[in-house]
Amino acid sequence: MTDLKIGSVTAAPGTRVRGVIPVTQLPGGRPLEIPIIVLNGAQPGPCVWVDAVIHGDEPEGTLCCHLVDAVLDPAQMRGSVVLVPVLNVPAYEAAQRGNPLDTFSYDLNRIYPGKADGYLTERLAHTHSVWLRDVATYEISIHSGGAHSYLSETIFATTDEKAIELAKAMGAGWGLILKSFLPKGSPPAVMFEAGKQGITVELGGRPATSPRDFDRCGRVLAEGVLNVLRYYGVIEGQATRADQWLTGVQHALLAPTSGLFLAEPSLEFQKPMKKGDRIARIMDVYGDLLAEVLAPVDGMIFGLRALPNVQTGDWCCFYAEIQGEL
Repeated sequence: MTDLKIGSVTAAPGTRVRGVIPVTQLPGGRPLEIPIIVLNGAQPGPCVWVDAVIHGDEPEGTLCCHLVDAVLDPAQMRGSVVLVPVLNVPAYEAAQRGNPLDTFSYDLNRIYPGKADGYLTERLAHTHSVWLRDVATYEISIHSGGAHSYLSETIFATTDEKAIELAKAMGAGWGLILKSFLPKGSPPAVMFEAGKQGITVELGGRPATSPRDFDRCGRVLAEGVLNVLRYYGVIEGQATRADQWLTGVQHALLAPTSGLFLAEPSLEFQKPMKKGDRIARIMDVYGDLLAEVLAPVDGMIFGLRALPNVQTGDWCCFYAEIQGEL
């Protein structure tokens, strides 16, 4: 095993080092940097890279990184782990999806890997992507519903067998793996282009930010990451498996009109639904029915909007059309 260098960090075998990936200077004179935690194992093995807060209003991944870091001992590891607790620092500081001062490349998860000479967020993405492409063997992008919704345990992966293997390695409780045939604009897309594997995992969002719920989301995500490390032999232990893996495609259900969005109280995430089943009603200010949101095909919901007040075209529901088992 040799030293592992990323940005300002040089981690000798069997050590943990904190540091940053420098990006540029901000107008006030302080640097724009991406914080990283590098754990370089004592023995050779794969590098598992975890990216959190690609969107600034999705801090569940930050807690996940803290929890994972707290239980790892690099002296007992084979390979390495790179934790990025906050990738999109300006968005995180603003608690918004993207950097509000960078309107031309606002959404990091749409413009990745950016450009070396592009807008600010494009430059941040490019700097990160260079290290990711060179160093990582596997990459896990952690997302949630952010300010707009709650998402249950869901994974997006390409149809490549090795990507599906990585998705399955998240273990028990992660049985919904949706297809993303040609990923674009995200870290997993760069891994795909480099002939490596990356996945996007979703859990959490505004409705799950109470102390108990936020802690649960962080711990479920952390256990998934640790299960990946067990599966690929980075740490000791028996990896768990989901009872079954369902796969399919996502449907974005948008509000047909504005009003009060009332999801059916009996709804359960990732429970089978039939085409035409009612997901929600939209009422006017007097309590009269304006429209219904119905299941477009047989499948299941895996996410719902956070706020009951809705306007035409708003995202209402993340719906999975189930096409089979993996």
